[in-house]
Amino acid sequence: MTDAHSVVETIQPAITLLGLGIAAALGSRALRLNPIVGYLGMGLGLASLGMAEDFSGDVVAAMAEAGVMFLLFNLGLHFSLGRIRAEAGNIFGFGSLQMIVAGGAFAALFWAFGLPPTFAVIAGFGMGLSSTAVVIGLIRERDQEDCPVGRAAQSILIFQDIAAILLLVTAGALASGGALAPALGIAGAKALAAFAIAVLFARYLTEPLFGLIARAGTTEVYTATALFIALAAGWATGMAGLSLTLGAFLGGMAVADSRYRILVQTEIDAFRGLFMSFFFISVGLSIDPAQLVADWQLVVAMTLGVIAAKCAFNVIAALLNRWSVPGSIQLGFLLGQGSEFTLVLLALPAVAGLAEPRLVSAMVTAIAISLAATPFVSNLGRKLAGRLRAGPPDAKMAGDNAPIVIIGMTPAGRAVADALAYNEVDYLALEPDHDRFQIALADGYHVHRANPADPRSWDAIGMDRRQVLVIATGVTDVSRELTPLVETRAPTMTRIIAVPGAEDIDDMAALGMLPVDMSMSGGGERLTELVFAALGVERALPVPSLAHDDPLPRAA
Repeated sequence: MTDAHSVVETIQPAITLLGLGIAAALGSRALRLNPIVGYLGMGLGLASLGMAEDFSGDVVAAMAEAGVMFLLFNLGLHFSLGRIRAEAGNIFGFGSLQMIVAGGAFAALFWAFGLPPTFAVIAGFGMGLSSTAVVIGLIRERDQEDCPVGRAAQSILIFQDIAAILLLVTAGALASGGALAPALGIAGAKALAAFAIAVLFARYLTEPLFGLIARAGTTEVYTATALFIALAAGWATGMAGLSLTLGAFLGGMAVADSRYRILVQTEIDAFRGLFMSFFFISVGLSIDPAQLVADWQLVVAMTLGVIAAKCAFNVIAALLNRWSVPGSIQLGFLLGQGSEFTLVLLALPAVAGLAEPRLVSAMVTAIAISLAATPFVSNLGRKLAGRLRAGPPDAKMAGDNAPIVIIGMTPAGRAVADALAYNEVDYLALEPDHDRFQIALADGYHVHRANPADPRSWDAIGMDRRQVLVIATGVTDVSRELTPLVETRAPTMTRIIAVPGAEDIDDMAALGMLPVDMSMSGGGERLTELVFAALGVERALPVPSLAHDDPLPRAA
């Protein structure tokens, strides 16, 4: 009985946080807020009630760390070796530029305010880091993984994870009194060795391993294998003195080229969402309510200063990388928060002891608040970018002679648009929903606001001369109503529709359309393949470059 009671006490904080996380997610949805805000608010609320210590145990900490590892593993699944090679210039070029500009500027500011040079450099470049967990979670929430801002942010965050390791090594050498150069050299060698192991695993072991599991035919084994790779890869780099998140990313990268990637991603997604709630609630718990009340003026000033300066430095870095002004603003605001790695740096006695405790505590609180404010700050940048991108109306409708019309810039519509743009196939993108139109415009898509459900707009759209129609709004009722008119005015046009579930498949097929069930794994890829087949165009698959933020050079 004693052992059973001990187990209950050990897991009780995790169970409590799980239930509170569900409540926070439901509350956020009801208030139309990002769930991240709900989790962070829940953590701050618990801290305000004096309950932070109740959730400071190893179990909660481990589950929060696991959430970040699953997030980075999922990111690695989208960065195959081919993509790493194709985007190396952006990961190490754009990423290093952002760190030099933002980190260097913060270091200079700290030094100018009279802080010790060592603290100014370590804390300054630490402030140049952004939150991988928050930003990647927000990108996924908004379906921005494949738009220019989302891809650039992911590349920069990969480099920042590498930079964070170097900062942690620097802080460790400072604490031990050892030489810095050898410590950095050893860390670099370990990171290269970890990357080489991931490459070898991807090339020689991934396919045979999953082939063996496939022959077993057991779903539980797939789940266990996906979890094992994600956690074991992070554990291995952690044991080597590197970041757990770097190992998780490399583990995902090792599976990215496999034919079993989609299956692995499906298994990991459920765990990623669950454990990430623990991470964000833990960040909220890290905010000190007493500090917030006692030094509220300092905390507010530092929070506003950090966010404003970080956004400005990021915008400057993007402009130096030859991004457009709207794209620079959106990317700069998206990365305008502090980082969980910086919280770790400032918690190290060797770093915290270099500055006044009151100042360090205010910095920690400001960083935590900036994480909570990320959805609002990034939304502001998105709206500013959208207004700047709107510009004057076209003299001639872009995509006037395009063979294909895409209705609805949903994730399905964006996937088709991205593939067509990379293959330099002109198209006309239409969005009837105002909010979705504004978001797509802000994200860099050349989309027109129109309501194709109104037949009076068809002459302006030029529907009669189109070859393929893609309906990606997720609504099927209008398609049923307009089918007779489409068959009369454009009888040869191929109609492809993304449907939300299997129940609509038969009905849409009976109306002469090619339906794709988007609730099934790989639905977006199937939709894109059908489009290229209907156009009679061979699809090129190399990863697009991130050198600029206009992914649609010919698209409309």
